[in-house]
Amino acid sequence: MTATAEIDGPRAARDKSEGTGKRASLYRMAMPGHLCPFGLKSLSILKRKGYEIDDNLLTSREEVDAFKKAHGVKTTPITFIDGDRIGGYSDLKRHFGYRVLDEGDTTYAPVIAIFSSTALMAAAIVLNLYDGFPILTWVKWFLATSMVALAIQKLQDVEGFVNGFLGYDLLARRHVPYGYAYPFLELYAGIGMMALIGTGSLLIWLVAPVGIFIGTIGAVSVIKAVYVDKRELTCACVGGGSKVPLGAISLSENLAMLVMGLWMLGTLLAV
Repeated sequence: MTATAEIDGPRAARDKSEGTGKRASLYRMAMPGHLCPFGLKSLSILKRKGYEIDDNLLTSREEVDAFKKAHGVKTTPITFIDGDRIGGYSDLKRHFGYRVLDEGDTTYAPVIAIFSSTALMAAAIVLNLYDGFPILTWVKWFLATSMVALAIQKLQDVEGFVNGFLGYDLLARRHVPYGYAYPFLELYAGIGMMALIGTGSLLIWLVAPVGIFIGTIGAVSVIKAVYVDKRELTCACVGGGSKVPLGAISLSENLAMLVMGLWMLGTLLAV
């Protein structure tokens, strides 16, 4: 259904938006060159909530402009429920009680996703390569795969990562190139540890010190920024633009690299 007939004028557009009962009117862009993803997500959430939906497709720039003018809005999609304008997709989520991150809000969702995935990856590796399920071996694989996953997040946008990293890392503030090198060092240490877990190879001396070094500098930097200076910052651990708060998670990442490096060196020296 198109909205051409309904948006010839402001009054017609407003009349079309009025509904009764568990009924919603949705106006969304569906032009040949652009199918609005937020419109589709609004449609989906309304269906899940059991609404009868009057789905109005704005199929041309003229229809979109006419709708915006009629309702005094700057963007689409727009949802109406029982004649009341709810707003865009974020407004619709708030209306149904879902959390919406506003500017300045923080979330642990990225690190939960990464660590949950690497924990399962480590479990799959251990089940495939070892007899039984040696917990300490799983911990080693979990730490190593987590380092690689976090490095990949940083490498997607090195400039963005460095911008956040310079906010708290003590060494990067004194020597900016270290900030650019950090994701590569973390990747190197993580992959090296994955390759050398349980081997007793002397090559551990080429890998473990890197993890110990960057882990120690990182841990000291986080402790100073968060627990000494009491600064409220976001963590660059999952890359640029992160909304993860700097604190326990960031400290854990750095301590994990430090412990992993010391662990591998200790294993080598004990042989």
